[in-house]
Amino acid sequence: MFVMGSSFIIPPGHRGVMVTMGKVSPVFAPEGFGFKAPFITDVLRMSIRQQTKSTTAECYSSDLQQIKVELRVLYRIPENMIVRMFQDYSGDPFDSLIAPRVSEALKEVTALQSAEQIVKKREEIKSKALEAAKHKIGSMIVIEDIVIQDVSLSKELESAIEAKMVQEQEAAKAKFIQQKAEIEANTAIIKAKGEAEAIRVRGKALQENPGLVQLQIVEKWNGVSPLVIGSGGSGANILLPIKN
Repeated sequence: MFVMGSSFIIPPGHRGVMVTMGKVSPVFAPEGFGFKAPFITDVLRMSIRQQTKSTTAECYSSDLQQIKVELRVLYRIPENMIVRMFQDYSGDPFDSLIAPRVSEALKEVTALQSAEQIVKKREEIKSKALEAAKHKIGSMIVIEDIVIQDVSLSKELESAIEAKMVQEQEAAKAKFIQQKAEIEANTAIIKAKGEAEAIRVRGKALQENPGLVQLQIVEKWNGVSPLVIGSGGSGANILLPIKN
């Protein structure tokens, strides 16, 4: 019984805070097996693994619209801050340290953006709020990430922003269709000009080189001898191919 009361085990991912008769030891206990003074010393386990908790923030945009943001904060307590977190925040710094600082950072960022921009640029808002929160909290807590789960607006404002986004999408679609039509028209004009130029060059070549027609006939001849049919004294002859 005495042996059991004088030993402890700290599981992986945790550190132990040793409290002897109400006095906290400045040195934490590492994971694994250890000894303590029986009956007068307690060893309290604290996690140094990443934790995730949810919170909400009431913010105002630059155009004075009230916005409610629901978010999750991913954080962990550094090993060297275990004893301080226990002494100053009873081992759970989220409600009294992390949530207020994250909320404050988010409010500062949203105050510089309109409500519409906050909805459209959620990832940018998150990144700036994360950077600001890390600066405010410092090295006491490691803020791994902030995930914005929902941005709540008034129904009227939400409908107005949605209608504007639909109009912008329709305008972008119409512009694309117009540009496509212009490209197709320009392509047709270029093709027509090319064909006209080809005909002009061909006509000029035939005019300057009458023998070119005979050359083309020879090149396209399939080896079948033509049948010449005379038309009397008119001088006109008709060439007909002789079928084998």
